[in-house]
Amino acid sequence: MKAFRLTGNYPVRKNTQDFCIDLIATDDIDARHRLYSAIGSRHRVQRRLINIEEVSEIDPTSSTAAVVIAHFRDTHDFSSRDEEE
Repeated sequence: MKAFRLTGNYPVRKNTQDFCIDLIATDDIDARHRLYSAIGSRHRVQRRLINIEEVSEIDPTSSTAAVVIAHFRDTHDFSSRDEEE
């Protein structure tokens, strides 16, 4: 599994809501499906209305998402990030 950062937007009434979500997936296609599932279930947005602008693989230590930290806790050192803050 790898860490990915996805950015884009989806419609909310007459406006659009931007998003930047970090998640774990096997590849970029799996990351897109996981994003569609997450936003669709949380905000009731259809997949065809979600506009993904960028999908990039990231270093897990650069993420603050709980799911990424929990998944890579045993293999990466997140303590150096705490010292910077």
